[in-house]
Amino acid sequence: MWAFRAAILFVAAIFVAAVAFFVFAWRSEIPKEEVAAEASFSPELVAKGAQLAALGNCIACHTVPGTPAFTGGLALPTPFGTIHSTNITPDRETGIGGWSEAAFERAMRDGVDREGNHLYPAFPYDHFTRVSAEDTHALYAFLMTRVAVRAEAPKNDLPFPLKFRPLLAGWKLLFFDRGELEPDSAQSEAWNRGRYLAEGLGHCGACHTPRNAFGAEDPDRHFGGGEAEGWQAYAINRESKAPIPWDEQSLAFYLRNGWHEFHGVSRGPMAEVTGNLSLLPDSDIAAIATYVTSITGDPTPERSERAARLREQFEGDRLEQIADSQSSAVSTAGGGSGEAIYLAACASCHEGRRRQPFGGLNFELSTAVNAPNPQNIVNVVLFGLPPADGEASAVMPAFRHLLNDQQVTDVLAYMRERFSEEPPWSGLGEQVANTRSGAYKVTVRPSDGIERAPHNVGAEEE
Repeated sequence: MWAFRAAILFVAAIFVAAVAFFVFAWRSEIPKEEVAAEASFSPELVAKGAQLAALGNCIACHTVPGTPAFTGGLALPTPFGTIHSTNITPDRETGIGGWSEAAFERAMRDGVDREGNHLYPAFPYDHFTRVSAEDTHALYAFLMTRVAVRAEAPKNDLPFPLKFRPLLAGWKLLFFDRGELEPDSAQSEAWNRGRYLAEGLGHCGACHTPRNAFGAEDPDRHFGGGEAEGWQAYAINRESKAPIPWDEQSLAFYLRNGWHEFHGVSRGPMAEVTGNLSLLPDSDIAAIATYVTSITGDPTPERSERAARLREQFEGDRLEQIADSQSSAVSTAGGGSGEAIYLAACASCHEGRRRQPFGGLNFELSTAVNAPNPQNIVNVVLFGLPPADGEASAVMPAFRHLLNDQQVTDVLAYMRERFSEEPPWSGLGEQVANTRSGAYKVTVRPSDGIERAPHNVGAEEE
């Protein structure tokens, strides 16, 4: 009898806990608003919203290449399954055309959609919650003045129980810190502005911070390096492996132009970021650089000494940009197969004197060669760097059809040994094979990143 009563009490406790959790997780539906998409917004407000949407890189996740902007459907692979982005055009049936501003603000600030469903944090509301009400209003105005397009997003491909959205309330309880950032009175106005942009709509940490087993950013390794779309987002804190450390001027130049002579060109998802940042004023770009480099901090004396040597070696050693300005001063001394491939396929660009961004970065300056994970340089060697559409840009040929897995492994191992003071990469051959086979999903973009993201795509006449 005692065991039976204990079992009854246990079941009752489970039932009460389940009911309590459902009450905790439940969010009400916000009814559709019939006039939401017809609301009138000033051109100045919409223009401000366009800048904010560019900062948030909204078009990158909410657009499938070759389809109308902001119509969703892009597959976002995660360690837990594939999530598809939603249509955020003002279409009433498949987009946000019936969303009131209150519904939009709740999604941004709380990660809950109009119908009351908790959103997966692939939509980075843990950053967007930092956005001010004023900026949220401008972003809403911009999206509501796009062309409405009917487009139903595919269903997410997630295993049980992750399909059960109320569980996300538990994730939020553990990892979600809601609310705007308070300015730090001990810091400058530029620093506070940069922090607001980078930690809010810019959501830099979403890619550049490692995540724990539950998919939440690790606060103890803020900006310590992460991954996105098959690329490594390098550490941009004190763990940075950039041979010449970033400073405010170099980072601001890179964010504005998508390249820097001591750091190379942006690629992968970062190319789309720098492409979209072209809409922001110089003051905002400078503020982001001020904030991020404050986290990067001052380099150690050893790094500073090495950087000084590299600057002296490479500063000013550039020809004017002309068609035949590639020349190589590399040694042709004998060596292994990796060196032979490097000399034949890489050296003429990467040890020539053609200026950035059109000449190849010397690998002594390469973060990719010094990084703890070789994924980025594997990607570039296999898939190249496609040209921008209709303008001069950085470009690199893809070698996946010219070099087999062993040859790619050999040349990368040679480059690591020659140009880096770091230990050899482990598992390099397997990583090359998995990248080529598609086991690692890699998104490849041109260096300007805007093959589908010009600011006026999907816009009405304004």
